[in-house]
Amino acid sequence: MDYLPLFFDFRARSCLIVGGGEIAYRKAELLHQAGARITVVAPDISSELVTLLETGRHIKIERVFGENDLQEVSLVVCATDDRELNEEVSRLAQTQSIPVNVVDNIELSTVIFPAIVDRSPVIIAVSTGGKSPVLARKIREMLETLMPAGIARLAVFLGEQRQRLKQRFPNPDNRRRVTETFLTSPGEELAIQGNFDAALEYLEKGTDNLASGEVYLVGAGPGDPDLLTLKALQLMQKADVVLYDNLVSEEVLSRVRRDARLENVGKTEKSTVEAQQSINQSMIQLAKTGARVLRLKGGDPFIFGRGGEEIEALIAEQIPFQVVPGITAATGCAAYAGIPLTHRDYSQSVRFVTGHPKEGHVDLEWREFTHKNQTIVFYMGLGGLQDICEQLVAHGREESTPVAVISKGTTPDQRTVIGDLNTICHQVKGEQIARPTLIIVGEVVALHDSMSKGLASHNY
Repeated sequence: MDYLPLFFDFRARSCLIVGGGEIAYRKAELLHQAGARITVVAPDISSELVTLLETGRHIKIERVFGENDLQEVSLVVCATDDRELNEEVSRLAQTQSIPVNVVDNIELSTVIFPAIVDRSPVIIAVSTGGKSPVLARKIREMLETLMPAGIARLAVFLGEQRQRLKQRFPNPDNRRRVTETFLTSPGEELAIQGNFDAALEYLEKGTDNLASGEVYLVGAGPGDPDLLTLKALQLMQKADVVLYDNLVSEEVLSRVRRDARLENVGKTEKSTVEAQQSINQSMIQLAKTGARVLRLKGGDPFIFGRGGEEIEALIAEQIPFQVVPGITAATGCAAYAGIPLTHRDYSQSVRFVTGHPKEGHVDLEWREFTHKNQTIVFYMGLGGLQDICEQLVAHGREESTPVAVISKGTTPDQRTVIGDLNTICHQVKGEQIARPTLIIVGEVVALHDSMSKGLASHNY
């Protein structure tokens, strides 16, 4: 993070604007709305800027900038097309530790004006760190469509109730849970509409179930955070504690509520049944303390994720839970690699199979995988790749059957190695493929070369 976003109270603070044109006017208008006392210094000041300054609390000085203009100033904005003047203003301001913004010049600025969504008292600021103001405005436009006009009334209502909630619930976690419950109830819309009395009834209802914990079993998908479902994102923001697996990417974890406690409970290849039992007990114990527990699992909880075992443990202890499916690695990785898992001309079925070796061998019913027109997807199969290839050939699959090995699928580090049952092991050794990996076997892999060309937007 190159810049720390902060909201400053500029009411009655002195701000200096160097420049008198259209851009200076736009900055002055923002500062005026924020209650600042504005001084504009420029040889020529536009008529619309003069009109804005004629409110009583602002000053216009029609001359060139001088160093003394920086006295008792909280912010400097330089909005001129004079390069030398901009550099001088920036240097002098920084020497005196005064925040300075030189419009359209990030190198000379210590602060940036963001794109703003204003639903006062709700304010959203968007910045690209000066890289692309146009993109910041585009994002602001997107947010504008999501923000109801009455969101300000909702903020006012919650502000009015805040002190009462503080007195009733000294614990900030309890206050937060009451508010979150309200914001998922019909009371939220009532407050937006301005019906505060009816909204208050729903706020009161949210105080009844503070002692009850809950577990959320959520699929985090294969790695790309943009593949998270809306429901997953909502619960990631509600959770008090997050128990996550090794396969959950850092980018996905960054979407979790900032003050939630994170615990890595990922199992390794050498983990035993006891490790899963320990995870089950952690979920149960945390939920019994009233915590909302997010069990965040790579891919989908019910596809080689042991989600069923965890639910059985929760049911035995009468712990309430929710399940949110995620995009499993097979569909996510295959799509990003340009490989359709089924195709009318190549494959009429697909099978998801664990490729994790036991005692050095992948023990499967290999005869079931001999049919030509089916796709086989092996999860966790990198360590058993050679055994997989040998067994498929031994039981009837042709050595020329196409194979794809996908590493770190759906992430910027995704790598795809294409070969066949005869060559893929050698190719993977040469590429030094890293886990996690997915293995796809079947004629559909032959479509990779043509279909991946249309996936330039992913750049994988």
